[in-house]
Amino acid sequence: MRELKLMKGNEAVAEAAIRCGVDGYFGYPITPQSEIMETLMDLRPWESTGMVVLQAESEIASINMVYGGAGCGKRVMTTSSSPGVSLMQEGLTYLAGAELPCVVVNVVRGGPGLGTIQPAQSDYFQTVKGGGHGDYKLITLAPASVQEMADFVEDAFNLAFKYRNPVMILSDGVIGQMMEKVELKEFAPRWTMDYIEENHPWATTGKKKERAKNIITSVQLEASVQEAFNHKLQAKYRAVEENEVLFEEVLCDDAEYIIVAYGSSARICQKSIEIAREKGIKVGMLRPITLYPFPAEQLRKRAEQVKGMLSVEMSAGQMVEDVKLAVECKIPVEHFGRFGGSVHSPGEVVEALEQKLIGG
Repeated sequence: MRELKLMKGNEAVAEAAIRCGVDGYFGYPITPQSEIMETLMDLRPWESTGMVVLQAESEIASINMVYGGAGCGKRVMTTSSSPGVSLMQEGLTYLAGAELPCVVVNVVRGGPGLGTIQPAQSDYFQTVKGGGHGDYKLITLAPASVQEMADFVEDAFNLAFKYRNPVMILSDGVIGQMMEKVELKEFAPRWTMDYIEENHPWATTGKKKERAKNIITSVQLEASVQEAFNHKLQAKYRAVEENEVLFEEVLCDDAEYIIVAYGSSARICQKSIEIAREKGIKVGMLRPITLYPFPAEQLRKRAEQVKGMLSVEMSAGQMVEDVKLAVECKIPVEHFGRFGGSVHSPGEVVEALEQKLIGG
């Protein structure tokens, strides 16, 4: 049966992973996401479900362990924070190039470099533009609550296996460390080998007499063959963009201005909207839930009705570029951000709206 618990966002990821039948977790500790692995170790799921939980010797090792598990058709995942995810980029592009499903959680901290352990959203470019080499995409979910941290684990695995593609859950230190009430789903059984062989015939489960060998690789030395494979990937990404866009709108129908924000910034901006409307400013918010695929079409539609948009991010300005591309220069688009680990206040967002778009 479903269970209610008060927990951190990081703890919710661990609980959700066990309950949705994850086969293996391979990670390495780094603040502010270390509680994910600590919770898994404390819950000892290998005794109750058979789930493997392993601290690798590095982030590079963990993402390559994920590659191996994913190649066997297993539900496997890793988690880290910004510098650790940077180390995983080669493995991520290999996973995308081999069309292997997996889930990676990034609880973002401030940078560049080792930076600070405080929250940020400055890994947007790295995540949605492809932090590794080659033309590939990561399907990206951006939770704005502890409940979504839990829910998005199963959602991410569903998308990963639907499209045979890595999926990133892009969180931050606010959502990872804050505590909220979470409704946890019932325990789902882990997949059997028979299920994997029947539903994922590409997996390396051992050669059967009636089929050809399954070979998983991202290496192709023939340019024409590699180009054909890239066309296949691009067609897959177009299907993702057509079918998997998720977003939330708050008070947009009568809005004259729209704030675009995701994750913890979106939570802050909900209060900003209240403050602005009390001052007589008709403001709404569009929250992208999928950062890739990005809700460009909906932003384009809203650009027909509003006077301007403000992209609010805990970064120097990254998502704002996608907002500008979406609205095709039809209206002014401005950016407001705090970065390096600083978090904006609702009042600061309203002041930025007034100064940058309204001219107050």
